[in-house]
Amino acid sequence: MELSKNFNPNEYEQEIYKKWEEGDFFAPKKGKGKPFCVIMPPPNSNGSLHAGHGVGITLEDIMIRYHRMKGEPTLWLPGADHAGFETQVVYQKKLEKEGRNWFTIPRDQLYKEISDFTLANKSTMENQLRRLGASCDWSREIFTLDERIIKIVLQTFKKLSDDGLIYRGTRIINWCVKHQTTLSDLEVKHEEKDGTLTHIKYPIKNSDKYIIVATTRPETMLGDTAVAVNPKDKRYKNLIGKIVILPLIGRGILIVADAAVEMEFGTGAVKVTPAHDPLDFEIAERHNLEKIQVIGKDGKMTDEVPEKYRGLKAEEARLLVVEDLKALGLVVKEESHKHAVGVCYKCNRVIEPLVMPQWFVAMTKKPNGNGLSLRDAVVKAVKEGNVEFVTKKFEKILFHWLKNIHDWNISRQIVWGIRIPVWYCAKNCPPIVTAGETPVKCPHCGGTKLTQETDVFDTWFSSGQWPFATLQATGDFKQFYSTSVMETGWDILPFWVMRMLALGIYITGKVPFKYVYLHGMVRDKDRQKMSKSKGNVIDPLGVIDLYGADAFRMALVFGVSAGNDMAISEDKIRAHRNFANKIWNASRFVMMNLGSHCEESQTTKQSRATTRSPRFARDDINLHQTDKVILKKLADTIKKVTKYLDKFEFHLAAEEIYQFFWHEFCDKYLEEVKPRLIPDATTKDKAVAQAVLYKVLIDSLKLLHPFMPFVTEAVYQMMPKKEKKFLIIENWPV
Repeated sequence: MELSKNFNPNEYEQEIYKKWEEGDFFAPKKGKGKPFCVIMPPPNSNGSLHAGHGVGITLEDIMIRYHRMKGEPTLWLPGADHAGFETQVVYQKKLEKEGRNWFTIPRDQLYKEISDFTLANKSTMENQLRRLGASCDWSREIFTLDERIIKIVLQTFKKLSDDGLIYRGTRIINWCVKHQTTLSDLEVKHEEKDGTLTHIKYPIKNSDKYIIVATTRPETMLGDTAVAVNPKDKRYKNLIGKIVILPLIGRGILIVADAAVEMEFGTGAVKVTPAHDPLDFEIAERHNLEKIQVIGKDGKMTDEVPEKYRGLKAEEARLLVVEDLKALGLVVKEESHKHAVGVCYKCNRVIEPLVMPQWFVAMTKKPNGNGLSLRDAVVKAVKEGNVEFVTKKFEKILFHWLKNIHDWNISRQIVWGIRIPVWYCAKNCPPIVTAGETPVKCPHCGGTKLTQETDVFDTWFSSGQWPFATLQATGDFKQFYSTSVMETGWDILPFWVMRMLALGIYITGKVPFKYVYLHGMVRDKDRQKMSKSKGNVIDPLGVIDLYGADAFRMALVFGVSAGNDMAISEDKIRAHRNFANKIWNASRFVMMNLGSHCEESQTTKQSRATTRSPRFARDDINLHQTDKVILKKLADTIKKVTKYLDKFEFHLAAEEIYQFFWHEFCDKYLEEVKPRLIPDATTKDKAVAQAVLYKVLIDSLKLLHPFMPFVTEAVYQMMPKKEKKFLIIENWPV
């Protein structure tokens, strides 16, 4: 069959994908070898895919197609993330445009509205995955707010509570004033901002001397409960234990020694405001200091400050406090100072550290005093090799993060998510924790006036259970857990990968995955981080419409090793569009010159699935030297590509088959074989050439298929004497 002169992806891709789906080729089949399973990191159900998603989906699809062709029982389980805070922010903007107030809508009504909004948009994300060629088993797709998942998440919370690993504590958290919720560390961006470092005199009690502190937030001094210096700082050794008078307030506060103070910063003496700074909170915990909240959830000064400052925004109070300190002669100097400021990653408002009661998971405590803590279980699993990182440097990063780990705040003050199953008694009895059941009465006093906790779980808490929860929900746990590989971006190693390991081991006793492959961030051709504000974001669907999914996929993989950030540009994508055309045109040449092979295929359509491609005896004397060379290079390429894929070296596998197909097959062999295909060539010699062409082409298509599934399948469908109806279920060449 003759192919058209140019490969037009839009003509083939969606139709091919539809046939794959209709053929049920994505579902796991009985096979040989160990089961291979990847759980898809669930994309935001309400968002659009970006280039970063494209990397992960492409790498996972390469693995899945490869192991499927090897004949292993293969499952790629897709999902969608409710993305609690992110989705709520999107819906909040929608409400603002409609002139509706987020905070006045009844909770149940708001949840229902967001749910309808999310599910209506989920199909957009799913169709984008299809356009990328994701061969995941859609029949098993699951949502993070599926009732089956919620049930498992609530059971995990109850077990953690029963084991003494859940507690409600008053700790310092990241608070977004605009969205009125706590944020995880991942949801806080740190931006370098121009600030002012104000040096302030704190008079020493019963003395005419003073100690000078430097601060970028003078307004918080109204809540100071100490001044801290480093115990090794000789300048202040004789002042440790003395009392200073807090300016503007008149309260006596202690000078304490703490190793956390940096002697080189400012004056080496720092004000301690435990309710509004994470480091100060830790110092206060060590020295039993009072915590006075002078800024409220609304970002305004509270009743804990003198009347003249009450109700002012923090920024307004800052100016007035400095003005009043100057009037008292207590400001030594002000100097410009660049410093990192935490801001909400959605609204860019400065984060306000506040002390609030939240629900925490204890990370370093042993369950009921026995066994390993969540942290230590992860350390043990990695050190013993039960889970391996494809790039070893990430093990060191993980160990560093685990060494300095804090207890995990899992409370979020939003509506869209899984509500924490805790009830409070009107008589202030201990909280009642369940696995989701609503208690009829208080087990402590018998009272019936109970109210449920309004906070929902941090999305990372529910998604931290994703590997075992999804497989339990779909009934695939026994066959596919532990899963084979967790592939995701390196930036969420501590926030998601570590938590999946901790919760997976805790609940099942086994690691949730055997290998961790972390891909890098996608950057533009100048290696700048992609962002909408810079205007350098690549839209996957726009690129696919223009150049095809195969070109986009190959551009994301080619030349990029595990863990390294990648530069991608339209030029690189265009280059791989040219490679797709090379595959198409080389295939076109081969099929135009197969002669009797094509004619035979027309008469054997009914037995196409059982027809074998030409085989060669090792000592076949009819092979030309050029035939032997290309067949030897093909065999070497099969070995190398297989080895690279087994070792997760996708870039090397891609480069190997690219090099072989373009340069060895197209540039050399096709040119050398042309004289043997002309009408005057001997029949036997032509038949050998045709057989070699067929063999090399069809094995090349198999090797290329995981990387460039659409163009290879399109060609395969037009090949004579195929072994299978579809390339996606072909046998991997050996």
